[in-house]
Amino acid sequence: MASLGLEAEQEPLLGDRTPGSREWDILETEEHYKSRWRSIRILYLTMFLSSVGFSIVIMSIWPYLQKIDQTADASFLGWIIASFSLGQMVASPVFGLWSNYRPRKEPLIISLSISVAANCLYAYVHVPASHNKYYMLVARGLVGFGAGNVAVIRSYIAGATSLQERTSSMANTSACQALGFILGPVFQTCFALIGEKGVTWDTIKLQINMYTAPVLLGAFLGVLNIILILILLREHHVDDSGRQCKNVNFEEASTDEVQVLQGNIDQVAVVATNIVFFVILFIFALFETIVTPLTMDMYAWTREQAVLYDGIILAALGVEALIIFMGIKLLSKKIGERAILLGGFIVVWVGFFILLPWGNHFPKIQWEDLHNNSIPNTTFGEIIITLWKSPKEDHNEGPTGCPIGQAWCFYTPMIHLAQFLISAVLIGIGYPSCSVMSYTLYSKILGPKPQGVYMGWLTASGSAARILGPVFISQVYTSWGPRWAFSLVCGIVMLTIILLGVVYRRLVAFSVRHGRIQE
Repeated sequence: MASLGLEAEQEPLLGDRTPGSREWDILETEEHYKSRWRSIRILYLTMFLSSVGFSIVIMSIWPYLQKIDQTADASFLGWIIASFSLGQMVASPVFGLWSNYRPRKEPLIISLSISVAANCLYAYVHVPASHNKYYMLVARGLVGFGAGNVAVIRSYIAGATSLQERTSSMANTSACQALGFILGPVFQTCFALIGEKGVTWDTIKLQINMYTAPVLLGAFLGVLNIILILILLREHHVDDSGRQCKNVNFEEASTDEVQVLQGNIDQVAVVATNIVFFVILFIFALFETIVTPLTMDMYAWTREQAVLYDGIILAALGVEALIIFMGIKLLSKKIGERAILLGGFIVVWVGFFILLPWGNHFPKIQWEDLHNNSIPNTTFGEIIITLWKSPKEDHNEGPTGCPIGQAWCFYTPMIHLAQFLISAVLIGIGYPSCSVMSYTLYSKILGPKPQGVYMGWLTASGSAARILGPVFISQVYTSWGPRWAFSLVCGIVMLTIILLGVVYRRLVAFSVRHGRIQE
């Protein structure tokens, strides 16, 4: 009976195993299917935890930095914020290359171990007698370095899914990432109940407070993630039709595995998709950065109001993104990934076009205080401070409105609240659509060969976009105002739409391009 059960488990799910038949092309045993999807879901969790690791401390970095090192200024804060993306940008190609030639457990476990160690270091940055800010810089940079495993995750999922499964899997990956970004600040808010003092474990000099508890949770979840990967993750690689392929990552090779299809990758499509991915992350990073200063300048909101209202808006956009991620899985089957990508950029362009100032109403001028609550002229770090300043720090919010130090406030019409909200909704539709479709198409263009290095470069381009986007918008907005800033953004998006039009026919799957599968 046992042998009969084993034989039944090894039988193909879809018909006869006769070579050349359609069933042979999509052959998969039940055991292989369950193992493959179990591994993919483990990586969904890894992606979720990676994004939580970034966002869970983002609201508390500035007050914690001020507490541990009085010499830290806003300029240094900018470096700490950027260090995560810099670390990820450096690590992504490295881990991607590693995953091409070795079992992917190795870079995943090493990267997660680095993140766990970095979170522990962050919890101890208060201990040294001096230079505490540099320890925090190193800790956040190492967390970003560990997050370079995103390239491995995307590469694995791309290699472990057929063309038919790819869009849905990539959408689920993005949904997990978005959920992590949404829930991270929620976890931070819950830990705020512990307070600044918290409790101290004197034996090991560990302080557990509102600043360290989130990273300690992150370290614990990282250890749990490592255990799950060690126990449950298996190497799987299938071709575009879903047949199991031989690959260097495989721990065991089966005699009925097929060889990876040969052919050249369309490098023009690869470069174009990297540019598209850079632009969409660049656009959203600058939008997130400008939301608070823009609303404070245009609507004379106080810091407290801006943090509350903009927090609600960004949270709503996160929920909207989750809905879009789920919806495009169905829509892509009807109109295709390329159409959704192009349509998403058009929606983003409309969103920023609506955001352009029109009319004869001008924002309230902040006459009394040149040290305004908007974006200063100096550093990226100061842009972020307005997001984190607690109203408890200053019960007298002081003057509000568009600061006199920004000359454009006198001649640039205000952006009405309805304009801003409609724009936010449209950008919230376009961004997730473009994000998922860009790296879904990218994975299909690359084909069944190991994608680690290519996914590493894609992740690195996204990291660079998250660094450059805030710097770009801070300088242009402060100097020239929203009309120039959003006009330039519209121009960038329009150029990207033109690029997509030029390469549209080349954005096809590897197997389709080589005539092995009909589109």
